[in-house]
Amino acid sequence: MESKSVINFEDFDKIDLRTGKILEAERVENSDKLLKLQVDLGEEKRQILAGIGKVYTPEELINKTVIAIINLEPRMLMGLESQGMVLAVKDNNNLSVLVPEKEIIPGSKIS
Repeated sequence: MESKSVINFEDFDKIDLRTGKILEAERVENSDKLLKLQVDLGEEKRQILAGIGKVYTPEELINKTVIAIINLEPRMLMGLESQGMVLAVKDNNNLSVLVPEKEIIPGSKIS
């Protein structure tokens, strides 16, 4: 497995990881993998696009608490703005969004 270059702690500390509760989820038109998620991050709600639609249905994700990076620069995907990134892990055959083991309040900081 090839690793990415080493970063220092200060660079890592710039990443704002939070829990978010998915309130709404729908497929993005003309895409077989993009899902448009409305995510409760505690003090705000954001739209996040996630390339997980081949593995998850929108219905499976509603009310799921996920881990998200919330300080990424917004990015346009298929004409829609994504305001963060839901974290997932992928191996050769599987993809799984990262979820807390216990019920956690939306917006909780990951450390």
